[in-house]
Amino acid sequence: MGTMKPIGLQLYTLRERLGESKESFLATLKRVAEIGYVGVEGGLGEAKNFGMTAEQYKGLLDDLGLQMITGPGPKPDLSNLDGIGKLKKLFGFEFVVGGFGWDEFKTLESIRKTADLVNLMTAALKPHQLKLALHNHFWEFDRINGRIAQDYIAELCPDVLFQIDVYWATNFGANDAAEQVKRFSARTPLLHIKDGLMERPAGMPFGGPMSAVGAGKVNIKGAVAAADQQVLKWLIVEIDNCAGDRLEAVEASYRYLAGNKLGMGRVN
Repeated sequence: MGTMKPIGLQLYTLRERLGESKESFLATLKRVAEIGYVGVEGGLGEAKNFGMTAEQYKGLLDDLGLQMITGPGPKPDLSNLDGIGKLKKLFGFEFVVGGFGWDEFKTLESIRKTADLVNLMTAALKPHQLKLALHNHFWEFDRINGRIAQDYIAELCPDVLFQIDVYWATNFGANDAAEQVKRFSARTPLLHIKDGLMERPAGMPFGGPMSAVGAGKVNIKGAVAAADQQVLKWLIVEIDNCAGDRLEAVEASYRYLAGNKLGMGRVN
């Protein structure tokens, strides 16, 4: 499979601990680093809530040996581009992440409107030497006129990249995660590694039981192997919700990826 990619964590996973207090925020980030993770997404909002500047948050991450993997994506009106550019200079990330709701992918007409906005975003980011990676939920992997909805975005938006969430890409088991990663592998530098039972609760648009990586039904090994190793940069663990302690699930997820030599960190 080639050189293993570094393992990061989307900090949304530990949102309650991070938002509880400054002490909990600092202790949680320290524990993430101790587990072996080498990068994170997010955390800047919580840092600001506890009186830390972006520069202080960067210093904290540096002290812990953690890299900021991605930055925030542009707003639809592009009003935050200068701020994103400043954060890029500070943190050094190459990608910003964006995403869209279910309504933006329900019809071909709505997809075309979404594509127009994506093209505006990617063009506006170029002067800042930044690339937009779209994060998916299940609706991008619904079928419209027999085709995966994301196929249309890929065709209409030649400059956009993808952050494939392997759990949502299965669309509750309708798709194989590895097949979907392979489909978009040439434009997927980031994989969100998420696992679960792929069950869609009755009466709910999305959700369902998630788990530590390796404890669910998603074809994690196949999904990682299906990526283009020349393009892929990071494996990023994310757990929206799960039974039990989520920090324990974060540690179990790291152990699964590192132990199976799917990704690399500081602790094997």
